[in-house]
Amino acid sequence: MARACRRVDRDPSEVRLLPISKTVDEARIRLSVAAGCRELGENKVQEAYRKWEALSDLPELRWSLVGHLQTNKAKRVARFASEFQALDSPRVAEALDRRLQALGRGLDVFVQVNTSGEASKYGLPPEEVVAFVRRLPAYASLRVRGLMTLALLSSDSSWVRQCFVRLRELRERIRQEVPDGDRVAGLSMGMSGDFEAAIEEGATVVRVGQAIYGARSLPDSHFWPSP
Repeated sequence: MARACRRVDRDPSEVRLLPISKTVDEARIRLSVAAGCRELGENKVQEAYRKWEALSDLPELRWSLVGHLQTNKAKRVARFASEFQALDSPRVAEALDRRLQALGRGLDVFVQVNTSGEASKYGLPPEEVVAFVRRLPAYASLRVRGLMTLALLSSDSSWVRQCFVRLRELRERIRQEVPDGDRVAGLSMGMSGDFEAAIEEGATVVRVGQAIYGARSLPDSHFWPSP
């Protein structure tokens, strides 16, 4: 991460590492906490909630949900999550806001954008994002921190970078066209295979799992199901 920052004259402190702990057992998570990890990202609500309960003796841990959310699971997310990085519909925003207000909690959120145009990915089409962000102040418990994307899975790095560039350009458009658009400052983009390119294109959060915890036994489709 530091090398990627230096290549484009960025301060490494500008980029947050979010370790993705899906499928990682609690013993290995405790090792990573001992090594300095203070936040974890999970795709599935049930798995994240179970780990949150099992690791309740580690109150310093901050939990982030980075996978698609069904509205019937908003109650659990509102209870334990500090961050939700896959907001892509008014229905989910409303469900989360209602549950959070009942608990007197707030939640940092990133709007998920489908920058690759793939039907297999969740997220709003880029052309719908500005209007969606304009609506979010109606949900008082949601603190909009930025945009998130999953880049195209391709061996052609130029195509992958295009996804990151689109997200950065969309953030700049929001800053110009949306009242208080400067609050949409974060860019969550880049995973184990492409986080260096993401940093070079402006990422403020990179979501890294396998490069930290090792290869997983299940295919990616298990964690990123088709819409």
